[in-house]
Amino acid sequence: MKKKSKIILLIIALIVVSAVIVGFVVLRSIESNLEELTRMTFADINLDEIPNGSYFGSFSTFPVAAEVEAVIRNQEIVEVIILKHNHGRGGDAEVVSDRVVASQSMRVDTVSGDTYSSIVILKAIENALADYLL
Repeated sequence: MKKKSKIILLIIALIVVSAVIVGFVVLRSIESNLEELTRMTFADINLDEIPNGSYFGSFSTFPVAAEVEAVIRNQEIVEVIILKHNHGRGGDAEVVSDRVVASQSMRVDTVSGDTYSSIVILKAIENALADYLL
């Protein structure tokens, strides 16, 4: 085999090995981010102190992100609008915003199979109302 061909094969092998290593590191980072989500807790909201208005919040942890608008009227959460939700396959989690409105609390069940997206949406709502947490 010619010397030039050997060098090309070596370069290709190095590129493949590097890609595998980078892929492994990225995968571990994603797993770590998602595992951290499952350990998060939610604060109670003091609805008695929140003035009427719209409050915006966001939360992200790669690969999931959400931006929301929480609408407060007469010390009640009347609507949570999901402005942006990068979720992969977690689109069904968006119903968690309706659960927050129905219960007037952040302590709601996540959507089975879409737990990570559910938590990210809840954290975005929590961040929107962060000034009024108990």
